[in-house]
Amino acid sequence: MARWIYVIGALLVTVTFSFFLFYSVRAFNLTPDRPSASYKAPDYRFVLVTEEVNNDYWRLVEKGARAAAEKYNVSLQYTGPKQANFDEHRKMIEMAAASKVDGIIAQGLNEEVSPALINQVSEKGIPFLTIDTDAPESKRVAYVGTDNYYAGFLAGQALLKDTEGEVRVGIITGRFDSANQKLRVDGFKDAIKDSDRVKVIAIDESQITRIQAAEKTYEMIKAFPDINAFYGTSALDAIGIVQVLESIGMTDRVYVIGFDTLPETIQLIEQGKLEASVEQKPYQMGYDAVELMVQVRKGEKVSPYHHTMTNVVRQQDFTQTEAMTPGGMKQQ
Repeated sequence: MARWIYVIGALLVTVTFSFFLFYSVRAFNLTPDRPSASYKAPDYRFVLVTEEVNNDYWRLVEKGARAAAEKYNVSLQYTGPKQANFDEHRKMIEMAAASKVDGIIAQGLNEEVSPALINQVSEKGIPFLTIDTDAPESKRVAYVGTDNYYAGFLAGQALLKDTEGEVRVGIITGRFDSANQKLRVDGFKDAIKDSDRVKVIAIDESQITRIQAAEKTYEMIKAFPDINAFYGTSALDAIGIVQVLESIGMTDRVYVIGFDTLPETIQLIEQGKLEASVEQKPYQMGYDAVELMVQVRKGEKVSPYHHTMTNVVRQQDFTQTEAMTPGGMKQQ
């Protein structure tokens, strides 16, 4: 009996290990199982590791990256944690490096850990390109994305322009330990620092989820009844903020500015429930990142900074027929 238990246990270990090997190969070596006669092997294999794999914002980044990958004959693996988790994010980068891909595109999430991780990857001869969030102290080859400090500064300027009288602001930020979120908060604070009528009275984190954004908003309103403005620094924050304001009948009394132009965000702006949002270009980020990595692999010299366009959008910037389609912004 003991012998059979040993044999079965050994078989289970073998099967488990086989599945692990299969997954690793499938995850980072994206060639067809049975190549057709017209199949052309990719020139490069890149991995795009995102903060949260099913987040609408990151899906737009993926869409742009895949468009560039198709143009340049690149095999692109899109991966990331199901929910924002730095440890999982780091492990996926390490797995990609271990599989010896030709390039890794990912965020510089943590100011303390990211540089060391990026340097380890770079020292293996794998170029690392940061996207959305930079790690300028690392050996990354370049950064593609928003100038996050400037984006936060634009948000602060917009609030000053759009409001009158005393303004008490609550900030809902994605994560306290996220470099890009910190920069968006810093830029906002610097934009309003010389104004006597605007003051930040509370700040909390949403963990980049709509539910947490809504919960923190409700807690702030209870703790600070004089709040009359909110600033959300990650894509789902403003949506969660507005959800709470609607439920307690305060939409018309509280100014809200958020980040990104997801379809639901645009709808809220059109309905007048969200006053403004900072528009980024996630599709362009993805496209430019892959294009830039191809240039790096070809030995071309590239600039270390590639900032994509950022601006503040309001209700008048959209039309009813164009709002839900890519490129639906009116040209200014």
